[in-house]
Amino acid sequence: MSGIGSVLDMGKKALLVNQSAIRVVSNNVANANTPGYRRQAVRLEESMAIDYAPGQMGTGVSAKEVYRYFDAFIEDQYNTKASQREMWMTMHYNLSNVEILFNESMGTGVNELMAGFWSDWQNLSNRPEDMNARSVLIANTNNLTNAINQLNNDLARIQSQADDFIQQDVDRLNEIVKEIAEINRHINAQEVPGRNNLNEMRDKRDLLVRELAEIIDINYIDNGGGNVTITTKAGHTLVESGHSYEIKFENRKIFNNLTPGSTFTDQIYFEGSSSYEYTIKVVHEGMGIGHADDPTLFKVSLDGGLTWIKDANGNETFEAQGYDNRVTLPVDGVSIWFGSKDDPTQPPASALKQNDEFQIIPKTGLYWYENSSSPMNITPQVLNSGQMNDRRVTGGSLAGHFIFRDHYAGKYQEKLDATAKALIWEVNRIHTQGAGLANFTEATGTYQVTNPNEALGSASSGLFFGDMLQRGNFTIHIYDKDTGEHTAEVPDFGPGGFNPEEHSLEDVRAAIDAINGLSARIFNSQLVIEADDGNEIAFGNDTSGLLAGLGINTFFQGEGARDLAVNDFVGNNIAHINAGHVNGAGEINSGDNQMALDIAGLQYKKVSITTSFEGTTTQTIQEYYNSLVGNVGADTNMSMFNAQYNKALADDLNRRQEEISGVNLDEEMSSLIKFQHSYQAAAKLISTAQMMMQTLIGMKS
Repeated sequence: MSGIGSVLDMGKKALLVNQSAIRVVSNNVANANTPGYRRQAVRLEESMAIDYAPGQMGTGVSAKEVYRYFDAFIEDQYNTKASQREMWMTMHYNLSNVEILFNESMGTGVNELMAGFWSDWQNLSNRPEDMNARSVLIANTNNLTNAINQLNNDLARIQSQADDFIQQDVDRLNEIVKEIAEINRHINAQEVPGRNNLNEMRDKRDLLVRELAEIIDINYIDNGGGNVTITTKAGHTLVESGHSYEIKFENRKIFNNLTPGSTFTDQIYFEGSSSYEYTIKVVHEGMGIGHADDPTLFKVSLDGGLTWIKDANGNETFEAQGYDNRVTLPVDGVSIWFGSKDDPTQPPASALKQNDEFQIIPKTGLYWYENSSSPMNITPQVLNSGQMNDRRVTGGSLAGHFIFRDHYAGKYQEKLDATAKALIWEVNRIHTQGAGLANFTEATGTYQVTNPNEALGSASSGLFFGDMLQRGNFTIHIYDKDTGEHTAEVPDFGPGGFNPEEHSLEDVRAAIDAINGLSARIFNSQLVIEADDGNEIAFGNDTSGLLAGLGINTFFQGEGARDLAVNDFVGNNIAHINAGHVNGAGEINSGDNQMALDIAGLQYKKVSITTSFEGTTTQTIQEYYNSLVGNVGADTNMSMFNAQYNKALADDLNRRQEEISGVNLDEEMSSLIKFQHSYQAAAKLISTAQMMMQTLIGMKS
């Protein structure tokens, strides 16, 4: 009887086991197209055997667990490649939008307009007194400046759009890590390894991890169950078992990294914005901040101290100053100064120590928070070597947006600015030494200073073109309106003439004001030169560049691509377009075209143009702009190649994972038939045992 009972029991277990297997197969078929679903199967084991005569007898089959087909090693490789794929695809998408902006094939781009600008000056040289030629020059120049302004604005707009995408990614990232942490808590609370596997929760977690890897580069460490740790590749923890950490997208920040023993208790401040991060390092303590004889000196780096920026004269140290004498850096015009902890306009009360460091981030960035008060800068960063900073985020769509915004778009903006700056300076440098069809009674500069008592060549003067000034002097021609009597005057700056390292705007004002027949004043931090009643003035040879630097008698105004424009005074008074010049006899001859020819000749003149990432190059202005267009095209093609390459690798890894964990309907149908037959055999076994039992009962009766 016990033997027949065992057969019944084995049949019953076989029925239940095969029923479970059929149920799992059915679930596989139902979820064949469900994203993230991993094929499942029942692990069968032989039940415990019993020692019996004539030998050990089995007791049937047991269903030990429902497990997933999943290769963790392939999944880790896939997530890494998916991060790189999304980074390059994001960059390619953004760069493609920029490439459209620089499309020169339509014949209406900056390149064509710039060629027309040189041609207009050539035409003016043929007819220097023709008012129509002057009007055409102004109209076409406005088209050129508007095109450059618009190009700069479009780049800024695309950068702003990148900020919006970054914020969306950060919000979703924080949602994902919270969801993963919640799943980990759920698995730890309910899963019994080997018996009750929460496969559905694991599938959901794996799908979230994939989505997370597309946003940010990650390391995935599985210690079993819900004990999963997820970090960035640089080691910043995002998930630790049931706890998650927050990433924030926040505005400009300053970090102090003072050397041991430093007594500095005040603060560094800045004005302006930039795509770069600035590392400020004190290299000479001196007698203190702003000390006249022995000031504290610092260096500035854009790549965390690997290299140091230099001004136009090759100097890499700057004097530490307070608010009134704040230092304007040669990259993006960011101004920095040291002030009281409680009031940025007041001088600091404490001293800096050598090797004190400060990090200025004049842009929105990405920060990891271990707790509510300890942000760590993890903003993706491309170093001067072209390599990414591996202590920051290096993958995912977040890295793609940041690298595009700061490295590529920032690089294009800086190069466009350099083009505009070169155009402004080179044209103005010639134009300020010329004369038009009318003289001045008053000339007002278009460029301001921060402090009129600071040497104009100093970074503390705030004069935008201060680093372009040289030792020398300039000539002012004074004419009596009634008699035409002429005198040529050179402002007296002492031996050697004007020295940008010594003379301030106030010194310039005083030197001009001392000339008989002229007066000079400073209004709104700009120089104003006025002729006395009955006099007129014109400007002549300038070996110092001071007139162009201050914006006196210029053709252009503005500092770069953002505000490049025709000088308002010239645009409204086209007679002041300087086609000619004052000759040695003080005459402005009819038909003189010297300045127009010189400006037209700039089309073929090689000039020095400097950026932080390329250093100083010598090209024509138009060649330099064309190199910018070439950079955009090359970068777009490079991003497309890398996007396609990493997509191919990621797709191959995903295919390999699908071969293991994906649902194959043909295979499932085969398994279904197999388990169906097993179920039928188990039922037959029970039926046979039942007949045996009925036979025994019948024999007894």
